[in-house]
Formats: sequence, structure tokens, C-alpha cells
Amino acid sequence: MMDNLLDGKSTAKKIQAELQEQVQTWQTKVGRSPGLAVIMVGDNPASAVYVRNKEQACAKVGITSFGQHFSTETSQEELTDVIHELNQNEQVDGILVQLPLPANLDSVGLLYEIDPKKDADGLHPENLGRLARGEKGLRSCTPAGVMRLFQEYNIELKGKHAVVLGRSILVGKPMALMLLEADCTVTIAHSKTKDLAKVTRDADIVVGAVGRPQMITADFVKPGAIVIDVGINKITDANGKSRLVGDVDFNSVQPIAQYITPVPGGIGPMTVAMLLQNTFWSYLETVRS
Repeated sequence: MMDNLLDGKSTAKKIQAELQEQVQTWQTKVGRSPGLAVIMVGDNPASAVYVRNKEQACAKVGITSFGQHFSTETSQEELTDVIHELNQNEQVDGILVQLPLPANLDSVGLLYEIDPKKDADGLHPENLGRLARGEKGLRSCTPAGVMRLFQEYNIELKGKHAVVLGRSILVGKPMALMLLEADCTVTIAHSKTKDLAKVTRDADIVVGAVGRPQMITADFVKPGAIVIDVGINKITDANGKSRLVGDVDFNSVQPIAQYITPVPGGIGPMTVAMLLQNTFWSYLETVRS
């Protein structure tokens, strides 16, 4: 490991070890373990890998998986009924709809059907509203993973200027809100931002969440900045070999950054860890009530 890497993989393992102990303790007290239901539709290879990783992570910490895989012909109404059943299932504490969904389905409409108390991805409008208001609630997994990584490495955020590249409801917007809550001064940049590199060069923290492989080069980053790479992109080299890269051109940025997350091994494992954390949080809210 390089000295300035923020190691999400090892931090995620630490979180999972802590969760495993807590799950065992509470399972003994209440007679059941937490439950997570992941709904997958279609045969997207990347989604299949993500779902398998999530189910394996659940098994490691003692969370019961209620995964369900549906064909691309499954209708909006059928999936809505499945979600409603899971909302009523007392063994299920977290529900996640694996994105992306086939084009014939309304993913936003399905997310709205999830009970906010079981919203393991933290994407329901009620939970996003709680985040905006600074209230307790389930948090979007990827930005929550970024914040947990900052905490793990004792990185002081107060007063820092953070630029978030990307404005999606999945990462960009909740990331900006969490950084704002931590007393950062936050700029949200995107594809229509004029002179994007100049905007990011002013930042103490750069978060790349645009989905464009290796777009953020050394020209985008001032020396000593903290660079968080949320992107996961598959590229094929001249020899026909595929590999995963982030939104950051790691080789050019790593030498000048104070800290940087690798891809893979950075934010990806943290996202899964926060999914487990959210499920356990929902479980505790239920068994304590």
C-alpha cells in the first residue's frame, strides 16, 4: 500500500467484523438475525456480481439474505407487489432494488414503494429529506462510505472546500449534503460547469462521481488535495484485456494528492459495508421499539 492511499477494503473489513459481533449479540437477545432483501431484475453481468458480493458480505456478518431474481419480462405491478410483501415481512429489515433496471421499468417509482424504514440504500425521498434537514435516518450508502472513510483516517473536514463532480441522487447530491453537514464549503460541478478544471483546482477535497473513466487528471487537482474516486468503469486496453478504473486518472493524480482512494479497493467495499450498516440500523430500530 502507498502511504497516501485511503484503504476502503481494509476499513470495510473492520466495519464488518464489528457488525458481526453486534449481530451475534442481538440475535441472541431477540431470537432472529437482521434480514436484507435484494431485488434484481434481468441478467446484467455487473449487477449479478454486485448482488453476489452483497450476499456474501451478509453471510459474513450474520445477516440473512432474502434475495429475489426476476426475469426482464417482470412487470412494474409484479415488482410493486413483491416490495409490498417485503414491507410487511417482519424478518426483512432492509430492501434494496439493484440498479440499473431494464428500460421498461420505472426505477424511481419502485424506490418510492419501499417502506422508508427499510430503505437500505437510503434513496427514499423521506430519508433524503431527513438528510437535508440534518435528522437521524438511513443514509445513501456510497456517500456514507466516503464519510466513514474520512472518519477512519481522522481527516479534518471543517472549513475545507469540497468540490463534488456529479449531481446524481445516488451519490452527488447526498454527498454534497453530508459534506455540508460536516462544515465543508461545497461546490457541485457537472458536465455543464464552465472551466471545470479551474473549479476543481480550487478544492481541498475532490469527489469524482461522473462515470467517465479517468477524466480527472492532474490538471484538475491542486497539490495536497484529498481525492475521492467513486467511479467504477470497465475499460479494455490495446491487448484486449479488461480492467476496472475510476473517474480519476490514478497514475497522474496519486503523486500530488495528500490522500486518494484506489479503484478497485476504495469506495466500492465501503458502499457494501454501509449497506450492511443500514440494514443493522433498521433492525435495531425495529427490535428496540
